[in-house]
Amino acid sequence: MSVTTGSDEHTTGRTDPSAQEQEQAEESRQYWPAVVCLSLGIFAIVTTEILPIGLLTPIGSDFGVSDGTAGWLMTVPGFLAAICAPLVTVSTGRLDRRTMSVALVVLLAVANFLAAASPAFWVVLVARSLVGVTIGGFWSIGAGLAPRLVRAKAVGTATAVVFAAVPAGSVLGLPAGTQLGEHIGWRASFAVMGVLALGVSVALFVLLPPLPALQVTRAAVLRELLRGADVRIGLAATCLIVIAHFGAYTYVTPFLEQITHVDRGLIGAYLLTFGVAGIVGNFVAGATMARGLRATFLTCAVLIAAATLLFPLLGRWDAGAIGLLVVWGLAYGAVPACSQTWFVRSAPQAQEAAMVVFTSSFQLTLATGALLGGAVVDATSSSTVMLCAGAVALTMVITLTALGGPTEAARHAR
Repeated sequence: MSVTTGSDEHTTGRTDPSAQEQEQAEESRQYWPAVVCLSLGIFAIVTTEILPIGLLTPIGSDFGVSDGTAGWLMTVPGFLAAICAPLVTVSTGRLDRRTMSVALVVLLAVANFLAAASPAFWVVLVARSLVGVTIGGFWSIGAGLAPRLVRAKAVGTATAVVFAAVPAGSVLGLPAGTQLGEHIGWRASFAVMGVLALGVSVALFVLLPPLPALQVTRAAVLRELLRGADVRIGLAATCLIVIAHFGAYTYVTPFLEQITHVDRGLIGAYLLTFGVAGIVGNFVAGATMARGLRATFLTCAVLIAAATLLFPLLGRWDAGAIGLLVVWGLAYGAVPACSQTWFVRSAPQAQEAAMVVFTSSFQLTLATGALLGGAVVDATSSSTVMLCAGAVALTMVITLTALGGPTEAARHAR
């Protein structure tokens, strides 16, 4: 027999004080400036990570290394990010997320300043290693903080604001950094990114509220997550499509210069075209993923395969190259959202752990793609690397078609 207390709302008509306090706390969660700061942090990280794509030729020329060797500037941070995503998240599981976010963005500033002042190529690689630590830690910790900063009804909007920084890095950061590097020097591009990172770290310190860890992500949680069929399918799909994209896109600048014969001063405009298409693709995916995540992911892979396979043929002319960059950008703009959503839906009970798996797998395959693409470019040509990327993207289409989506995976598991 149960005892009814005077605080029971259904009995007395009065609201439970604790429920009322929770509701007031929920309504007071309106840290939109902090959400914008997180987005700026992602923007600084994404731009810094992909900046070598637009500056590959001048950096390689400055240090006397080949395009394939210069591609290590993409490979090194990717590998380090893949390693650091679980290590940083697990080892700092009980630390305040505000403190960690600020510290990681400060480290990004140090890495950019070191790259700008580097006297030798190996020093740039050291700087890029620090970038990898920042990527692995901030993506796993900071990218998932938006739901803690706004009301539940606004979480979708806040998350969209944060992740809009990903395509913005391609549409604004990379072309701007490329143009600056062409006119003033590639070191200036990294110096500017260092200043931006410092400014973002100050803003995060001022505007982010204290954010103690809510769920401690342990190694056991990650191991359990990786046993799920849905997660493994997501890993296979992510690995193949990201290897295909970065295996080719890392070396798109040499292709445009050597095959399309684009003037070096116009490379930034071509990359801008890709980035604008990427932003459109990101928002289109936001609408289509709700209706069909697997179909959206497959469409991305088909379009990337078509664009890269046709690049050696149609990319010899300006109009063909621009058209294919638009198709490619539309497709890739949706890939990060598709991959992240797949992992989060596969593990709704462990959101931070899902973000760790997403970050680690994405960065590991990004690095692998750049590394393999560099080997192909040095051994053959930038046209060959496009064809190889198209073949890998087609392999992703076949794999995902055969394995199915989350619903099919769950049914087979039963």
